[in-house]
Amino acid sequence: KTPPENINDLRQKIVQECRAIPANTFTISRLDPKFIALHCQEVGGKNYEQSMRHVEDFVRLLMSSEELRLFDKIRVFLDEDYSSAEHFTALGNFYFVHESLNDVLLWDFNELSFIPVNGKDVHSGNIEAVSTKEKAKFPQEFFPECKWSRKGFLRTRWSISGTVFDLINIHLFHDASNFIAMETFPSVYSKTRRRALEHTLDKFHNDKYPNVPYFLFGDFNFRTDTASVIKVRFQLQLQLVFDKKQGRN
Repeated sequence: KTPPENINDLRQKIVQECRAIPANTFTISRLDPKFIALHCQEVGGKNYEQSMRHVEDFVRLLMSSEELRLFDKIRVFLDEDYSSAEHFTALGNFYFVHESLNDVLLWDFNELSFIPVNGKDVHSGNIEAVSTKEKAKFPQEFFPECKWSRKGFLRTRWSISGTVFDLINIHLFHDASNFIAMETFPSVYSKTRRRALEHTLDKFHNDKYPNVPYFLFGDFNFRTDTASVIKVRFQLQLQLVFDKKQGRN
């Protein structure tokens, strides 16, 4: 646990990090966007049991930042309930809508209809019952060695001035062992990532909801060919040693 005397230092650090979001917020002033979508993974960090309580400060400071003062419609979805292993993804979706946009609707996945977006709503903790999002973990048999981890997707559907689209936050599997990743190419982890991605895309194309254009962005955990990278690096090191022995520069 964090000692009480370090709480203020921790809060100050959170403030500094929040002010650095997205690309020093200068990007917002420079590009003057009217709609901002921010997708986060591993909400609460690696040690989420201890760190999840600090997420509220992060969200509050972000929403109150000067650069976002003209975004009067906000929707935040934070999957924070780590007590539910079968549902917990630690995904966080942030959406900021500029005051100049009036015709903004959000899809209700239960009612199968759009609802108006007004005001600022933050859905956090256990968000299983929130119907304006769709969230799922990948099937357990997809997980390497069938060990549960925080991998899945969180989708929202928007209608802005009559244009309908999905925004999907996805977190694919990482390489749990570099040694295992080196054994084959594509590695067993790459194959698992591909399987999970294809499963997700197939679901979106064949579920009960109307098909619409979508933007898929998050953490794909793509990797290079580990064995080839190490081989090239080793060959370069050998060549460097040989050149030095030969007195070459």
